[in-house]
Amino acid sequence: MRLSIYKVFPGIILSFIIAYSGIYLSSFIANELLNLSKSPISPIMISIIIGLLIGNIFKIPSIFSEGIKFSLKFILRLGIICLGIRLGLLDILKLGVIGIPLIIACIIFSILLVNYFCKFLNVPSKIGSLIAVGTSICGASAIVATSPAINANKEDVTYAIANITIFGLIAMFIYPFLGHYLFKGDELSIGLFLGTSIHETAQVAGAGLIYSEQFSSPITMDIATVTKLVRNISMIIVIPFISYLYFKNNIDTENKKPSILSMFPLFIIGFIIMGLIRTIGDYSFQSYNLAFGLFMIDQWVSIINFIKLLAEYSLAIAMAAVGISTNFASLRSLGIRPFYVGFSAAISVGFVSYVGIIILNYFI
Repeated sequence: MRLSIYKVFPGIILSFIIAYSGIYLSSFIANELLNLSKSPISPIMISIIIGLLIGNIFKIPSIFSEGIKFSLKFILRLGIICLGIRLGLLDILKLGVIGIPLIIACIIFSILLVNYFCKFLNVPSKIGSLIAVGTSICGASAIVATSPAINANKEDVTYAIANITIFGLIAMFIYPFLGHYLFKGDELSIGLFLGTSIHETAQVAGAGLIYSEQFSSPITMDIATVTKLVRNISMIIVIPFISYLYFKNNIDTENKKPSILSMFPLFIIGFIIMGLIRTIGDYSFQSYNLAFGLFMIDQWVSIINFIKLLAEYSLAIAMAAVGISTNFASLRSLGIRPFYVGFSAAISVGFVSYVGIIILNYFI
């Protein structure tokens, strides 16, 4: 056991240092450069970039290999499980019944459109599945959570996250003004538009803050943020569904019939359990002023924030390991076509969101 710890320790420490640098730079971009509460460029993406630069500029000694592999497999799954603490199901009640059909429609159309574009442009199914889940749910987090479920390789994960980050950033700066023009200042419609058409949670928050400051509408930011949280909750259903579709469509090419566990992996169960813990804790506090009958509000919030931080660091460590072990040449081999898919999907989801809101406004 000691020998195993000694083998994995150097690689984990290297990945941790890179991850910490990514988290620090992400915070620096938010606080010092953009004056936002949360960076529109996720620590996951920055950790990958730093890892890529280090892994491709320097020759990484073999002493780090076991720890990098450990980070890619076990720490990644720990991060995904802890990610579930963000998904309190009571957020659905905050949004109400108005936005739920719109969110469902955007998710369904996003998955269908990405699937169509991938077939049309002959993009490999793994990277197509990652772009689909990243576009439809919550960007990098959804991509990272889906990747082990479909056995995606490092290059696919890196490419898909870069894809989602780029188009999400563009939307973050453009959509607040586009939404104001399209919906003539209607706060509910603009909040729903930002929350359903932008990829990352941080990017939605950034877009909401931009709109709030430009047009003096803090309500819009609240609606956009809650809408995005409800989208995030759909990970519980969409990730196993994407896994099922991938394996269903690739049985012949991989020459094996997948098991139920491969389509609905165990770490997703941990993810769901963590979401249920958050939901029960929130509900019990609202009903009895004590989460689980034990924790005061400040204690419960501290527990949630600790698990969120553990998730952030775990995923950043895993993505740093992805960057270290990925060669630039292998990324170039994927070509430009997946970016065409990402661009087409981003535009299409924005259009579906716009049309859906117009239809909703017609009936309410």
